[in-house]
Amino acid sequence: MADLSNKKRMALPMQEMPLHPGEERVKNFEEVPIGYSDEMAKQEALRCIQCTKPGCIPGCPVGIDIPAFIQLIEDGDFGGAVKKIRETNFLPAICGRVCPQDKQCQLDCVVGKKNKPVEIGSLERFVSDYERDNGGPVLPDIDPDTGKKVAIIGTGPAGLTAAYELRKKGHAVTCFEAFHRPGGVLVYGIPRFRLPLDIIDADVAFLEEMGVEFVYNMIIGKVLTLDDLLKKEGFDALFIGTGAGLPKMLGIPGENANGVYSANEYLTRIYLMNADKFPTYTTPLVQGNKVAVVGAGNTAMDVMRTAKRLGADVTCYYRRAREQAPARTEELHHAEDEFINWKFLSNPVEIMYDENNKVTAIKCEKMRLGEPDSSGRQKPVGTGETFIDEIDTLIFSLGCNVNPIIPSTDKKVTTNKWGIVMVDEKNYMTNKPGVFAGGDAVTGGSTVILAMGQAKVAAENMNKYLKGEIKWGEANVPDNPNWPGIVWDKPKPKKAATQK
Repeated sequence: MADLSNKKRMALPMQEMPLHPGEERVKNFEEVPIGYSDEMAKQEALRCIQCTKPGCIPGCPVGIDIPAFIQLIEDGDFGGAVKKIRETNFLPAICGRVCPQDKQCQLDCVVGKKNKPVEIGSLERFVSDYERDNGGPVLPDIDPDTGKKVAIIGTGPAGLTAAYELRKKGHAVTCFEAFHRPGGVLVYGIPRFRLPLDIIDADVAFLEEMGVEFVYNMIIGKVLTLDDLLKKEGFDALFIGTGAGLPKMLGIPGENANGVYSANEYLTRIYLMNADKFPTYTTPLVQGNKVAVVGAGNTAMDVMRTAKRLGADVTCYYRRAREQAPARTEELHHAEDEFINWKFLSNPVEIMYDENNKVTAIKCEKMRLGEPDSSGRQKPVGTGETFIDEIDTLIFSLGCNVNPIIPSTDKKVTTNKWGIVMVDEKNYMTNKPGVFAGGDAVTGGSTVILAMGQAKVAAENMNKYLKGEIKWGEANVPDNPNWPGIVWDKPKPKKAATQK
């Protein structure tokens, strides 16, 4: 450890991650951050004061020992640092790029109380890249074969994590994917300029090297049912990690006009089906020159930055103020650097279209901020004043509901009124024997790292189930049909005191 007092460490300047200039990066899909140099990583690691009670660890959904890996970076042991991360996180290169660290581990960084917090995500990205450039990860120890077969349904972050954890325990693992390649939302929902495809492919290849099998173009619930997997195919336990892919819309006039997309459809066509390369690839995507994007979350940033790279003039419409936008701070800054237009406090009320049913304009009501709502943010209130902007493409980015295919075809898998799969709060078992679930299927649309955290807990309990240590009848699936499942990022409301 360098001979620096905590006071001096906390006063050190944050090492800004170098980026490609905005005017250059909007012309291609190359990754935006350039990455730390060795010296920059060491300098950033010096800013960590190695707290006796670090707030960053409980802020990480997979429980990485953050101070320990940062200390190894400071010592120059980059390989040791990534090994420390891999003790609890199977996907460090992905998480270092897409996790909302500013709302999780970095939020409670003590250094951040007087200075900018330590750039935990950038350091994780640095050591994972170092690992990839220096021989790649080493296979973990795998327990002896148990004779048990596990099926993983969906190959997004939850499914991949569950596969990794269960394979380490010696179980035979088969992953079923509805699309023609693995990755789920990592592939179709996150642009290449944020998450290069070769990083995802490397993690899948790592699982295959461990002995995990992948089956593609297989829609569980349609081609095979859960009962088929359990009774005919001989699987002993199942994990549902099918995510949240059912897009939400506003329900306003004109939503069915040509040129209106959901963010899910738009990103899937481009990043999974190469629609931007039509006619070389046979999935057309019609995008005009004036694109409107409704919403201001991380997915909205991805949509806007993608549309910009495809040559459009792009405007964001959001009913709240910039300070209330749910996107990561970094993603907002990147979008601003890439010449996106902004119309905050604007709520779409109608989509206009011509005689050919082609979208021509968006009509919005101007909003103002009122009293705080249940989320603590000021509620947007309509002013009655409207405006109309000419557009030729509109993309809704309002979040997604849970994929409904499996619950709709297997009534023993209970869901609530929002379609969320209901599980036991402690072990993630559904009320169908041997069937577990995790990730967005259980929470609704959330983050990569939260899905991974749930998958780790579910996999641990699946292993116990397969070993006979817990039984299905011990699950405590609530009888209340309105129970909202597991919600990681919101505290449960306290019960009101009984009046005497």
